Amino acid sequence: MRHEDRTWLTISGICGIITPIVAFTCIILAVSYYPPFSWTDNALSDLGIKDWPTATLFNAGLIISGILALVFVSGLHIFLKEKALGKSGVFLFLLAALALIAIGFFPEDLGPMHFYASVAFFLLFPISMLINATALSLSGKTKTGLFTLLAALVAASAWIIQWTVEFGPNVAIPETISAISASAWMVALSCIMIREASHSSKRQNPPDSL
Repeated sequence: MRHEDRTWLTISGICGIITPIVAFTCIILAVSYYPPFSWTDNALSDLGIKDWPTATLFNAGLIISGILALVFVSGLHIFLKEKALGKSGVFLFLLAALALIAIGFFPEDLGPMHFYASVAFFLLFPISMLINATALSLSGKTKTGLFTLLAALVAASAWIIQWTVEFGPNVAIPETISAISASAWMVALSCIMIREASHSSKRQNPPDSL
C-alpha cells in the first residue's frame, strides 16, 4: 500500500470514529434542550424545527457528521481494494452521507426535500452495508463481512418492526436503532482501517536488524 493511501486510510478511519460521536452528542444535546420530545410520539427530525439552540444543534450535527462520513467513505474505497462490488457499496454509502447532510440543510418545515433526504438515508445505508458485507467476505475478510451483514439486518429490522408491530406512532426509535447500527459499523470498520494502515506501514518499513 502506498504511503499516501496509508495516511488517508488513517485519516478517514479517525473521521469514521468521530462521526457518530458528533452526531449523537448533538442529538442528545438537542433532546435535552427540548423536554417535550417523546421517543414514541416524535421523529428525530422534529428537533430540527424547534427553537434555538435545539434546531441548530440537531441540524448542524447532521451536516458535520455527513461531511465526516464522506471522508470515511473515501478511506473505505481504499480499504475495499477498488473491487467492482465494493465500489457499488461505497457509492451507495456516499449517497447516504450526502442524504444525511441534506437532512440537516432541509429541515421538516422546508417541504418535501426533507422527506426525500430522510428516506434516502435510511434506505441507502442498509443496502450499502449488505453490498459491502458481500464485498468484504469475497475479499477474505469474513468476520468483518458477517459483522457488516449483522449491522445491516439490525437497521432493516428496526423498520420492519415499526411497520408491523410499531414502537410507537412516530419513528424516533427505529431511526435511533438504525443510526446506532450504522455507527457501530463505522467505528468497527474505522478501527480495522487504521490498524491495516499501521500494519501495512510496518511491513513496508521493517525495523533495522541489529
